[in-house]
Amino acid sequence: MADPTQRTPTNSARGPRRTALLNQKGGVGKTTTSCNLAAAIGEEDRRVLAIDLDPQAHLSLHLGVDGETVGTTVYDLLVDPAADIEDAMVQVRENLWLIPASVDLAAAESELAGQADRNDLLRRRLESILDRFDYVILDCPPSLGLLTLNALAAVDEVIVPMQAHFLALQGVGKLLETVRLVAAQVNPGLRVGGIALCMHETQSTHGKEVVAELDSFLSEATGSGLPWDGATVLRPAIRRNIKLAEAPSFGQSIFDYAPWCPGAIDYRKLAQRFIASWEKGTEVPPADESPTGGTPGVSTVDGDSPSSAPTSDPVAVRPTDQP
Repeated sequence: MADPTQRTPTNSARGPRRTALLNQKGGVGKTTTSCNLAAAIGEEDRRVLAIDLDPQAHLSLHLGVDGETVGTTVYDLLVDPAADIEDAMVQVRENLWLIPASVDLAAAESELAGQADRNDLLRRRLESILDRFDYVILDCPPSLGLLTLNALAAVDEVIVPMQAHFLALQGVGKLLETVRLVAAQVNPGLRVGGIALCMHETQSTHGKEVVAELDSFLSEATGSGLPWDGATVLRPAIRRNIKLAEAPSFGQSIFDYAPWCPGAIDYRKLAQRFIASWEKGTEVPPADESPTGGTPGVSTVDGDSPSSAPTSDPVAVRPTDQP
């Protein structure tokens, strides 16, 4: 596999795109999105560092790494100044490295309670290796404690994974306000990059209404100077697909497990647009999609798609062909 020191990063002049996936509500697809977005970006020949900041270590397990057996983890980097970050990075796929978590991470907050610079530990730890990567993806725990504050201090942006449900919609405003407060105190440059819809039911009237509300809410923030000024509902939405739920039990990303199922197609297209928005400075227009994120020519039901690549989707089949 490739050595991250052997190629100049795509955006070496401004460093990698650093993104934290955050939602205080659990079970919304945060870790699934962290894993599969990172894996999809790696498949686009960009070097990615994924960091598991959740004591449950689900991102690590999703990528086939047991944090209890690998040695150095993100816990060691936070609590032990002598721990070497080189020992913590595990290459898990071509172009994809992971700093894993372990259950010990749950004790980090109490162990670091008396340390004056405790919210800035991760950012300083990452400084020495950031120039090796194009993208850094952080999977945050479903809480706003020390671990999440370290993530928010170390990134440029937050992406909020959520389901298009009424109660989730009610929580988005509070979550964004929390990001605003953290940005004011911890990281003035922090912004909200967007909202990623997970486990999405494209034919649901309720889902369509929630997406419309989100679009309207974010549009109203344009020009406000708030951290979510310019944020959008990211397209495509990730359709509900049983393969996405099955893949972690095999320690695989969706691209290892079922590379042409609907979930894989959606994450692949999301990654391509994620890359384009950073490297070209513009979003790829979602002209080939419905307002709720469905993809023409691909079944939207919770099931399997054909094993071969669908030829009706030029973005998914030919990654270099951006509209």
